[in-house]
Amino acid sequence: MESAFSSAGLSTIWLTFKLAAVVTLILLLVGTPIAWWLARSRSWWKGPVGAVVALPIVLPPTVIGFYLLVAMGPDGPLGHFTQSLGIGPLPFTFAGLVIASVFYSLPFVVQPLQNAFEMVPDRVLETAATLRASALDTFFSVALPLAKPGFLTASVLGFAHTVGEFGVVLMIGGNIPGETRVVSVQIYDHVEAMEYAAAHWLSAGMVVFAFVVLLALYTLNPTGRRK
Repeated sequence: MESAFSSAGLSTIWLTFKLAAVVTLILLLVGTPIAWWLARSRSWWKGPVGAVVALPIVLPPTVIGFYLLVAMGPDGPLGHFTQSLGIGPLPFTFAGLVIASVFYSLPFVVQPLQNAFEMVPDRVLETAATLRASALDTFFSVALPLAKPGFLTASVLGFAHTVGEFGVVLMIGGNIPGETRVVSVQIYDHVEAMEYAAAHWLSAGMVVFAFVVLLALYTLNPTGRRK
């Protein structure tokens, strides 16, 4: 029986946290302009774009995983593109896991950022404009500092949600030790093999991790505190 803390188990834990860290960084870079646009735009497109961003919340992970698998496969549009670059197909690779996780965790980063940006008073932005600050300078000097609590929430939720993925990562990454096997898949393997002790240790670790993450979020995030 393979221990949860064997070299293979530790490799799985490391891969999971590496995936979550990379995905969270990408989501903050990609999600920030999307959230800013959704918070400030009055365009008709705001509704459809917001709905597309929120789709992973209501869609089964297997549905998202299936269409991403088709898109990134050898005959898919993204697969054709990556093969033309000499990269090859992305399914069953770490890069494929990253792309799938970015899509799946997108709303858990964009929505907290959008809420934070919507709470930035218009008068503050207007005041910056009257002082001849450019739109870019206003964003980085005024909006971004005021939205710090939203960035904390988005980072924590994006990281934690990526760590807890199962359906999407299993369909896109499969179960390759050291390459695509993450903690959630490892727990499934232990249960399937009736290795309940190892499954218990990994599952208990995930419970503790989730509790610590949420405790830190509710403790450190000042949003909603009475003044």
